[in-house]
Amino acid sequence: MGVFSLSGCSAGYLLQAGHGQWQLLRARTPIDRLIASDSTEATLKSRLELARAAREFASRELALPDNRSYRSYSALARSYVVWNVVAAPEFSVAPQRWWFPITGSIAYRGYFREADARRFAAALAARGYDTCVGGVSAYSTLGRFADPLLDTMLRYGDLQLAGTMFHELAHQLVYVKSDSEFNEAFAMSVERAGVARWLASRGQGAELAAYRERAQQQAQLLRLLAGGRAQLAVLYGTALPVVEMRQRKQALLEVTAKAVRDYDRQQGIRSGYEDWLDAGLNNAHLASVATYFDCVPGFERLLEQQGGDLPAYYAQVRALARGPAAARRALCARPGPR
Repeated sequence: MGVFSLSGCSAGYLLQAGHGQWQLLRARTPIDRLIASDSTEATLKSRLELARAAREFASRELALPDNRSYRSYSALARSYVVWNVVAAPEFSVAPQRWWFPITGSIAYRGYFREADARRFAAALAARGYDTCVGGVSAYSTLGRFADPLLDTMLRYGDLQLAGTMFHELAHQLVYVKSDSEFNEAFAMSVERAGVARWLASRGQGAELAAYRERAQQQAQLLRLLAGGRAQLAVLYGTALPVVEMRQRKQALLEVTAKAVRDYDRQQGIRSGYEDWLDAGLNNAHLASVATYFDCVPGFERLLEQQGGDLPAYYAQVRALARGPAAARRALCARPGPR
């Protein structure tokens, strides 16, 4: 999830981005037409019906944009729509950023072909960066195009499907150029609130309780990862010889990875971080988590202060978006509800 710029810093990047976006738009078919068609396979029709209901809920109950986004469907026949590359210097937990005319600087770079993403990540790794490549099921064009529902979004369960639409529509509502942390955390807060309200509206009390329990487990995992990242930041601020710095870095990463594995085992869950842990946790992984989640508690606190009134919440977020970066950083620094 996130945003994807059609502009880039090289002709090759621009070409692949433009071609990939064109493929998505060319493949669009109205969801209503597919649902009405007798030739649409029953399972797909059922998922499209759920997606349509969630899309209507997004505009009607969550005050998200009522436009043509997610009212058409594109089948790509691949695992992900794009693959994002995240990178961080060897001795830093701050992500590398890339600048684009539409989005400003963002903390990841997306490719429509996995091989291209991995080639770019390998080039960065050769220069000493920690990197990670992650598949993404959806992204937002910030309302510049009518974003379609994708078959990559249907790979997941109903809640993640609905949540992904809420998340991407939130990007259309508020977006601050060159502030990935603010943008992604805001969209994540809308996703969480939206899914909870979606379940409540459908009378799915047991599912809502399970969703909230998973959110609490995720919060604990995020605290473990944030703790490791904080320790690394302190380490990187010291003037140690490179060899010793590398040894201590590796030791801290292993301690953090063990803490996550231990928590998964204690709770009997799969956190979703297994691939990272198996590959070897690194700065880029921790930077990626920070981009999406560090500011979420502050946003959830702000929503709570508005009594859960989403339009009032959006107004407050827009005011922050128009204001100085220091105010946005202060929101991220505040302790949120636990």
